[in-house]
Parts: sequence; structure tokens; C-alpha cells
Amino acid sequence: MIQAGNMYEDLQLAELEAAIGYTFQNKQVLLEAVTHRSFLNEKSGHPVDNNERMEFLGDAVLELIVTEHLFHQYPDQPEGQLTNYRSALVKGEHLAEVAEKVDLVSYLLMSRGEANDSNSRAYITANAVEALIAALYLDGSFTDARNFVEKFILPDLTQIIEQKLFIDAKSMLQEHMQEREDATPEYQVMKEWGPDHDKRFKVAVFVSGNEIASGVGGSKQKAEQEAARQALRVKNVE
Repeated sequence: MIQAGNMYEDLQLAELEAAIGYTFQNKQVLLEAVTHRSFLNEKSGHPVDNNERMEFLGDAVLELIVTEHLFHQYPDQPEGQLTNYRSALVKGEHLAEVAEKVDLVSYLLMSRGEANDSNSRAYITANAVEALIAALYLDGSFTDARNFVEKFILPDLTQIIEQKLFIDAKSMLQEHMQEREDATPEYQVMKEWGPDHDKRFKVAVFVSGNEIASGVGGSKQKAEQEAARQALRVKNVE
């Protein structure tokens, strides 16, 4: 059986602690936070469970921290707008970016297949951020979890608001086109390249057969959103 202490040292999780500014009293809590279920399929005798239950708890803790912050920071904003801000902060795409700030992927335990798939890896690291927040809450306190969120997640809110990243561009474009031109946007993959584990897609958006704009992304969905954002700019939609 792998000893928790040895596993902790082999992963150099002390470096992760330094990156987030917190030292765990119970190292197994942190070890569980970085253990994906796919790893357990390849490694028997692992001393902790996978991090799915911690993701569940971390999701709730994160949402409460963000909600509380938005409630006090924007007293004049309606509930619907605050919900949009919160969704942009806690969505998987943003949490994957947060994971990059502390190089969380370097410390995650997952199967080789998941590690080599860029889309799966992004999804797993996003969930691991939630598990890490739960670990901070369990090993430390709500304040420790909040300190992490305030340091690595909430600072992005300014950019999210300035660039209107809280908007679902595809939904907004569709609503605009149906109201103004009685037409529905259609999306088409124009090009894809790169290895299977790191694909890139170029998607164009068409209205009534005419190409309006295009966008590039690491998945078809991201490329479609980027194409829709560009189309909104072309149509001067605020």
C-alpha cells in the first residue's frame, strides 16, 4: 500500500501549498482533493478516496462565498445581473483558468488517458478547484476557503464585467437576430486542426446564408461562443 506521507512527498504537494498560501494540518485531505476517480482504476491501495464528494462540497462553499461578495459589492444590481456575474465566476471554463494560476494540473492524480486529453484535463482541473476549496474549508475554516477565492477567483470579476464575459453570446445573438431580422444564426465548423488531445476549431456563424463572423476555440462549443461574440460586435449589439 502507498503510504499517505510518501505519496504527499512524491507529488511535492508542499509546492502547491506554497502556491495557494496554506499549509494543511491533515495532508490526506489535500491528497484526496487532487485524486481523480480515473486514477483509482489504475492504482490499487491508494490511501484516500477520489475527490468527487469534495467537489460537491466545494461547489456549495464557492457559490456561497461568491454570492456573499456580489451581494455586498453591488448593492444596486438586481438579482438577475448578480446571477449572471456569479455564473461567469464559477463556471468550469473559468475555474480551469484559475487552476492554471497555481499549476494545479501538475499535482493531480488521474489516468494517463485523461491526462493526455486536453478537454478532459480542463474539466478535471476545474472540478479539482472546487475540491481544493472544500479541502481548505474542511482542514481549516470558511475563512481559509474565502481567502483562496478572494485571491484567485474574485479578481477576475473586473475583466468579466468589462468584456461582458458573463453574457451567453449565442443566446444573445439568437435573440437579437430573431427580433431584428426574423432569422436564426447557424454555426458551421470551417476548420479543425491539431492532435486529438489538443484540437482547435474554427467556427463561422451564418445568418440567412451569409457569414457574419468566425471564432476559434479548443472545442466546438467555445469556438461557437467566440463566433457569436464577434458577430455581436459586427452587429453593434451591447
